[in-house]
Parts: sequence; structure tokens; C-alpha cells
Amino acid sequence: MRHDFTGLAVCVAGAGVTGRSVAAALSELGARVTVTDADAERLAQLDDLDVRLVPGLDAPPEGTGLVVTSPGWRPTAPLLTSAAASGIEVIGDVELAWRVASERANAPTWLAVTGTNGKTTTVGMVESMLRAAGMDAVACGNVGFAVLDAVLAGHSVLAVELSSFQLHWSRTLAPSASVVLNVAEDHLDWHGGLASYAEAKGSIHHASATVVANLNDRWSRTLADEHAPGGARRVGFTLDTPRPGELGVVEDLLVDRAFVADPAHTAEELGTLADVRPGGPHNVANALAAAALVRSVGVSPGAVAEGLRNFRPGAHRASEVAELDGVRYIDDSKATNPHAAAGSLLAHPSVVWIAGGLLKGASVDELVAAVAGRLRGVVLLGADADRFAEALARHAPDVLVRRVGPGDDEPMTAAVKAARELARHGDSVLLAPAAASMDMFRDYAERGEAFAAAVAELSR
Repeated sequence: MRHDFTGLAVCVAGAGVTGRSVAAALSELGARVTVTDADAERLAQLDDLDVRLVPGLDAPPEGTGLVVTSPGWRPTAPLLTSAAASGIEVIGDVELAWRVASERANAPTWLAVTGTNGKTTTVGMVESMLRAAGMDAVACGNVGFAVLDAVLAGHSVLAVELSSFQLHWSRTLAPSASVVLNVAEDHLDWHGGLASYAEAKGSIHHASATVVANLNDRWSRTLADEHAPGGARRVGFTLDTPRPGELGVVEDLLVDRAFVADPAHTAEELGTLADVRPGGPHNVANALAAAALVRSVGVSPGAVAEGLRNFRPGAHRASEVAELDGVRYIDDSKATNPHAAAGSLLAHPSVVWIAGGLLKGASVDELVAAVAGRLRGVVLLGADADRFAEALARHAPDVLVRRVGPGDDEPMTAAVKAARELARHGDSVLLAPAAASMDMFRDYAERGEAFAAAVAELSR
């Protein structure tokens, strides 16, 4: 199917980073673009574009042929339900990028990653491995660089991070290789339940692609089975010894028994556990997922290992801020849900845990039960602190818990001071909130920066 945007009337929902990218691209492609947003101030920041700006639309302008929504907009938003009722197609920026890419003579190869946790780390590893192999590659999507911008820039291979929101609004997306890293409770308030959330994740797979599954995650296996029948090539990865058709771990080696000439009798070494940074089982799994994706497009074992060694994780992802009096202070503010926090907590034997924020409908009982034996103490802050406290009372009643109340002038400073009082030599004070940040901070990055600043105050 050909997609010609010349003269097409398109309504863009949202004037944030995604909306700007979409509006600018569509205008360049010859579309007649209207952008709407409830925030008039944010909308005004697009006045340098050759587009029409209309605040607060609840229905598409007359004559609209397509609506492109920003991923955060819920399907129940009046503009989107009105468009659907009028028979106007609603898509997201990723679907638009796919359609634009399909019109190009040298369309890029898409290696796509989704999951509740580990997406950004995995696409960063993919990008690093591809570049080590000499390929023109870029990480994009839900990582700050819009996938549409990456397509228009002409990159050859895209390591694409996709959120469940972006996948919900995709229709014809068919990446060359894809992986669902894991699925756990998150964004249930947006999707309406775990099954709908998982279904959105699973739609990343395509029957003619290489479909990569995390064999240690039930949802990842199930979604690969459901969404990749027929002609898909199935590849699994595991933290255990791999069987033929899988990648896995043998002693301290990452090993490939899928992309080799004789999987039944041979294997290729892809690197060592020491090459994976930051360490921990969850990041070893991310490395294996990344290796499977790049091996599907011919990247050599040597380039996989080099890419791992070259990779540097993003800020606020298990980053050590300081060591004071024998106590390590770790910023994992990016652990914005219980599943992510579990991976972080299980990487440390004795922890003073700083937790709390907005749980978005998720439960923390399973998390607390799993890590109770590692907790020296817990410091709670944020809107859903009561739910953390209730879970701790049920599953870790002997663990000391401190609460940072709303009256504290600098809650993170108070939390770090309380954590220091609970910590002992050899412990880790770990900010892994298991919740979103917007009740107290602009985003997880600001939360992490507040933690680092509070730790710096301790050493003065």
C-alpha cells in the first residue's frame, strides 16, 4: 500500500516532543497539518512550524483524513473517539514512521524492543553492537530520539524502543526482528488491565520476522506463541544453559546456539558476564536479547562482545552516586514499577531501600515478599507510601520503616538522611522507587538528580 501525504488534511493530537516531530515531518511531506493540545502554552511553542495550531479540539476539523496521536493520549480521549466514530483512521507516530519508511528506496531495517523493563538498556546495547559491526545504526523511539526523525535522517538500521502506548496505535508495523523482554503490572490505568497491556506488547511481533522470546518470562513466551505463528523464526534466550535455537549462559560466558551453522553440536561465544554493565541477572538478560536481535541481521560474535564492552548505560539506571563510610549510594530512579525495582534490589545483598511514588494500579506485595530478606530498612515517600507500608507490614514486619511526610521541605534530602541512619557498613542505599515520579518530581530524571544532590550533601 502506498502512502501519499501530499494535500492530506491531518490532525496531530499533542504538541509535545512527539507532536512536534510528527507535525514538522508531515508538513515537509506536503500534508495540511492541524495540531491540537489542551495546553495552549505548549501548543504555542510550535508556532515556528508551517502548521495550524488550535487548542482543545474535541473533534477533528472538517475534512480531516487522518489523525496522528501522541502516545500518551488515551483511546478514550474525546478527539480520538470522535475520529473513530467518524471513520477517520487514528494512528501513532511509530505507525506513521513505518509508512514513511516503506516509501523509501532504501528502507531501514527495524530491530524492535518492548517490555515492561529493560527497553532502553537493550536498545542501547543493540545500537552499540551494530556500530561495532560498522553499521549506520541509531537507537530511537521511546528513548528521546523520535523514530520518525530517525527514518527521515536516513539511518540504515533502527534500534527501536516501543512502549505499549506506541504499539497500541500501530497497525501495519512489521520489524525485521522483535522481542518482548518481559511483562509485569504497569500502566494498567491506561490499558484497563494486564491482558490488554500484554496484548499491546505482543503486537510488536510479525509472522515473517525473527521473533525473540525471554524463556524465563511466561508472558514473553506466550506472546511469541500467540503473535508469531507460521513463517516467523523463533529464537529464545535464557539465563540457563542454552539448547539448540537459544542464547544463554554457560559458566561466565554468553553463548549463541541459534545463529550458528550447526546448533545441535556447536556454539559461539558472544562475550562474558564481566562485559555486561551494569551487572545483575536482568541486564544479562537484556544483553542476550540484544545479541539475538543483532545476530539476526548478521552481526558477528566479536562485534557483539565489542558492543557490550563499549556500551554505557543511561543516567539513573543503577548508577553508583557515591560510597560514604562503606555504604554505596545507588541511583536507579528509572525503576518506575515493581518489576524493575525487583531486578535492582536483587542485585544487592543488603539494602536500605528508598521507595514510593505513583503505583499506577500496580501491586507491590509480590515485590516486597521477594526481597524482604535483603532489606536492612526502608524509607518511604510519595503518594502511594501507604500501600508500600501495608505490603511491608504483611511480608517484612521486622524491617525498620521510616516515612517522609508531606511537611518535609526537601523530601528526598530527608529520605537520604533517614536511609543513612539505617545503613551499616557494606550496605547499599538504593533509590529504586517501584513507582512513577510525577507526584513529587517532573520525571524520574529529576528524582534521580534530587537523590544525587542529597547524597552530595551528606559528604559536606
